[in-house]
Amino acid sequence: MKLSIITVCYNSAATIERAMASVLSQNYPDVEYIVIDGGSSDGTVDIIKKYRDRIAHFVSEKDAGIYDAMNKGIALATGDIVGILNSDDRYADDSVLSVVMAAFAGGGNSSDAPVDAVYGNIAYFQKETPSTFFRFWKAGIFSRAKMRNGWMPPHPAFFVRRAWYEQHGNFRLDFGTAADYELLLRFMLAGIRMKYIDQTFVYMQAGGASGKNFAARRNAWRMVREAWTVNDARPPLFLIERRLLSKLSQFLFR
Repeated sequence: MKLSIITVCYNSAATIERAMASVLSQNYPDVEYIVIDGGSSDGTVDIIKKYRDRIAHFVSEKDAGIYDAMNKGIALATGDIVGILNSDDRYADDSVLSVVMAAFAGGGNSSDAPVDAVYGNIAYFQKETPSTFFRFWKAGIFSRAKMRNGWMPPHPAFFVRRAWYEQHGNFRLDFGTAADYELLLRFMLAGIRMKYIDQTFVYMQAGGASGKNFAARRNAWRMVREAWTVNDARPPLFLIERRLLSKLSQFLFR
C-alpha cells in the first residue's frame, strides 16, 4: 500500500529540515511525500528544494492558513493512506510508518478486522529544548464515552484511508484552529473503525494558534461545541470542562 505524508509549512526555516528528515529517513518503502508551503520568505523554500528529488509534490503559494494548506495536500495525495506531519514536529523513530502500515495490513494476522484509521501517542517538547519532553499524550483506545468527554485521537499521530476524505470531506476552514477537532469528530460520528497502537509516533512542538491568548482559546472552545451541532449531534454537557480535565493526565503520567 502507498502512504502519502503531507507536511505544511510557512516561514519554518528553523524546523522544516528536521521534520523532512524524519519523513525521508523512514524505512517504509512506499511513501509519497507532499510539501505545501504558504509562500515563505525566510529561506524555507531553499531548504525544501535541497530535497526536491525525494518529494513527490511541492507547492509554494499563498494560502488561507494551515488547514487550507492541508486540504491542498490531500487533494494531491494518491496514497491509500494519508498522514500529516507539521513542520515543527518529527516522527519519533525511523520505523513509525512501517508500524502504521503493518496495522492497516493487519500485522500479518488475517483474523484482524480491517481498519479505516490508525493512531498512536505524542510527546511534547518546548521549542528551546527539542530533546526534552514534558507532556505525554497517551491516546488510549477509542470509546463513545471518552468521545463525549471531548477526547480525540492526536491528529499528528493519526493516519486514515484517503477514501474517508473523499467520502466525508476535508478540513472546514470556517472552524479555525478547531478544524482538526471537527474533522475527527465528523469521522467518528460516521462510524470510522480505528486501531490504537500504544507507541509514541510523533514528537510535537508545544504551542499553536489556539493557545496564543485567552481570546483565541475561548474561540476554539466555542468551535469545539459548534462541531457537534454542525454534525447533527447535541454537544455533551460541560464538554469543555470535561475535555480540559481529561488533558491533565498528559502532564502527570508518562
